[in-house]
Amino acid sequence: MNTRPIGVFDSGVGGLSVLRELLRLMPDESYVYLGDSARVPYGTKSAETVRLFAGQCTRFLLDQGVKLIVVACNTASAVALDEIRAAVDVPVVGMIEPAAAAALRSTRSGQIGVIGTRGTVNSRAYPVAIQALNGSAPAPTVHSFACPLFVPLVEEGWIDHPATRLVAKDYLSELFSASDTIDTLVLGCTHYPLLKPLLHALLPNVRLIDCGEYAAHVAQTLLAQHDTLTPQTTHADAPRVRFCLTDVPPAFVAIAERFLGFGVADVERVGIDHLEIT
Repeated sequence: MNTRPIGVFDSGVGGLSVLRELLRLMPDESYVYLGDSARVPYGTKSAETVRLFAGQCTRFLLDQGVKLIVVACNTASAVALDEIRAAVDVPVVGMIEPAAAAALRSTRSGQIGVIGTRGTVNSRAYPVAIQALNGSAPAPTVHSFACPLFVPLVEEGWIDHPATRLVAKDYLSELFSASDTIDTLVLGCTHYPLLKPLLHALLPNVRLIDCGEYAAHVAQTLLAQHDTLTPQTTHADAPRVRFCLTDVPPAFVAIAERFLGFGVADVERVGIDHLEIT
């Protein structure tokens, strides 16, 4: 059981930032990464469609014998996580709860910002999760703002391009006009961590919460609790990742290497339309 892989799925390439955090924290584990690139993006789909797609991704990973599943997509985490957890017998980690808990621990002003895709922002998943985690205590105020242009800019590799800086300044000025006391900002899209250096420069006094970073810590904790962590080795092997995509865009390898920081040699195309989670 300990040597079985960890499964990670996303609607496309954004989940690679989550995979990067998992590899950094647990380099001795092996991974199966599934990108549903034939049906990206999930953020513009109905909740019913996202649940269907997420269920098919989950079934594929279960068929690969994974010991834990990371739903590395904020949209799928917002609308499908409970259904996935109810249908499987392995631990499942989403993006929303770990980041919401980290934001609650971080804030001192009680003013939390959230940036994400329109789908994630419209779902109100982060405000709801923060309220639920906070219990009966007075809830922090959550200011949410959609930043849809960040995704294509990141995929284009314009991480610190002047155009990206202008877009970021515009987005952040609108967000922070709601409250100049926001001290914590949740990066509620898995593309956004690649912009952390730029965001740090623009917001030097604001704590940035990377949802993938905290999801990776939760995954490690769950594996430890179930005694299924792969034993640590004393030698540094190349990362053990099997890359599976429902469509292989020509730019995938270049984008993946930008996200991960190492070469990606083999990518498999897989079909999941026929799968069911039940």
